[in-house]
Amino acid sequence: MEHLTCKLLIVGAGPGGYICAIRAGQLGIDTIVVDQAKPGGTCLNVGCIPSKALIHAADEFDKLRSFGSNSALGISAQKPAIDLAQTVAWKDEIVGRLTTGVTGLIRKAQARFLSGPATFQDGKTVLVETADGTKSIRAENVVIATGSSPIELSFLPFGGKVVSSTEMLALNDVPDRLVVVGGGYIGLELGTAFAKLGSKVTVVEASASILPQYDRALTKPVSTALKALGVDVLTKTKAVGQGKKGLKIEFEGGEKQELEADKILVTVGRTPRTDSAGIPSLDLTMEGPFIHIDAQCKTSMRNVYAIGDVTGEPMLAHRAMAQGEMVAELIAEKSRVWDDKIIPAVCFTSPEIVTCGMDPTMAKEAGFDVITGQFPFTANGRAMTMESEAGFVRVVARASDHAIIGIQGVGSNISEMASAFSIAIEMGARLEDISHIVQAHPTQSEGLQEAALAALGHALHV
Repeated sequence: MEHLTCKLLIVGAGPGGYICAIRAGQLGIDTIVVDQAKPGGTCLNVGCIPSKALIHAADEFDKLRSFGSNSALGISAQKPAIDLAQTVAWKDEIVGRLTTGVTGLIRKAQARFLSGPATFQDGKTVLVETADGTKSIRAENVVIATGSSPIELSFLPFGGKVVSSTEMLALNDVPDRLVVVGGGYIGLELGTAFAKLGSKVTVVEASASILPQYDRALTKPVSTALKALGVDVLTKTKAVGQGKKGLKIEFEGGEKQELEADKILVTVGRTPRTDSAGIPSLDLTMEGPFIHIDAQCKTSMRNVYAIGDVTGEPMLAHRAMAQGEMVAELIAEKSRVWDDKIIPAVCFTSPEIVTCGMDPTMAKEAGFDVITGQFPFTANGRAMTMESEAGFVRVVARASDHAIIGIQGVGSNISEMASAFSIAIEMGARLEDISHIVQAHPTQSEGLQEAALAALGHALHV
């Protein structure tokens, strides 16, 4: 057995792990990062990046289909076709480029990457089963960044017709009938994409509405778009098992039915990988299935940190990245703390949803007296010229000093405004600050300025 030592050992090379390794290497810290899969984790390999590639392909295909009838733009096209296997190959090529790039960045930072499953022996020692044999790594500091996995329902085990998002992103053919179990962001992103590709999609959601983490104003345009795509949404409905033809469901009143399906996509959440890699043997303080951390991502064991999905919600790649960078700097003896109040979240549905900071309900529950301003894209020239008038931008500010504490929006490509939302809150902007910024015209970003003006009582274009 080969014995290695380092100052920092990172178990998991997902977004949090590889960023931690790169930053640590830049700071001159002797670093080893271990993962049995390619660098990039779920997000890069089977999550964020491949799903957005598929969503883009679906959008392009849906545009072509719309040009086959009466297009307001005067464009006509012959009936389009899609070779999903070729689309998936294109998606895989993008993923390959990115994983190769991440590997190169780790190497450039002079961090070492080991491929293979890791098992904790204690809080300082990990065994890694590599292709060259078992290696023992002894480290001064350890970061747990093992990520999460799709939740598997006991009555709907993965296999055959029943798939997780991972398998759904690797299909070579568009299923005629797709049933999505779970009306959260993953289920709706993929359900919308396959509806645009030609699947007959049904969404089964146990709660009273889709995207239950968002308020009704934000989800209404998404519901309207789903209906226009022919997607059936069954709320207050439970999946109860697999039948001969598809999925067995039960409505709130007790009535049962079976939905025909070629594929059943289960997207009811993700579970942290805290029961693998010998993590339970460390006996860390836990919060349910998650590892308890403080404001600097420190666990209950000295010099052992945890970042990303294993530490709880929100399970977002950019949260893990920010945590990983911070931990690397802490180990380099820099002064850093974690502030999770301005993490933007994006739902890549049609239209997209962006939230940052507090919405009106959250602000009031926190004891703030707030004022809000909202600007609809129906009054935005750029949205009109892109045939994407659904949605709005909303600003939430303290009534006492007009400090912005939250911004939300729903609309086509509004994900690209997430940085502006975050910057406004992070930099302590007031409504007056945003209202006085000269925005380029015509752009959707004018909606942010107009929302601030609306909160001040003098919007210019509504």
